[in-house]
Amino acid sequence: MSGFSQFLLLTGLIAIVTVKQTQCLYIVEYTKVFTICGLARELYKYKMPLNQLDDWVCLVESESGGDTSKVGGPNPDGSYDYGLFQINSRYWCGLMSASGGCKIRCWDLLSPDIKRDVACAKLIYGQMGFEAWAGWRRKCKNQVLPDVIHCLNATVPSALPQT
Repeated sequence: MSGFSQFLLLTGLIAIVTVKQTQCLYIVEYTKVFTICGLARELYKYKMPLNQLDDWVCLVESESGGDTSKVGGPNPDGSYDYGLFQINSRYWCGLMSASGGCKIRCWDLLSPDIKRDVACAKLIYGQMGFEAWAGWRRKCKNQVLPDVIHCLNATVPSALPQT
């Protein structure tokens, strides 16, 4: 296994790199597909509350399978859903410009850097709660969720006093 592959496994993500040739232009597409623990660590890094982390991980797994490049749809209203959290283009992001409730371009939600995705998801949650996501309602609501806190091991300071 190469050093890069070992790094990806240790950080909890899988990289998919594709190169396409269009006439003389090379387009490199890069995406992340998070493992459950990699996702939990990344969400914690962006200040997702510990007491909601299991729900957020379940939501992402049910909506996008942890794939930052996922585009879902078309939905019955003609809209599409983008990125890890499958954020909807009708209400939350703009197709041509930074607009919608999150003031972001939908394509920006497909980036491997999920900082903007998390900020938008927090905004949606603040207005509508987890109920805003059909995947969460179908697969996570009123279910026993896997405990992902163990994924944070060295990330979260121990609550126990040191002796």
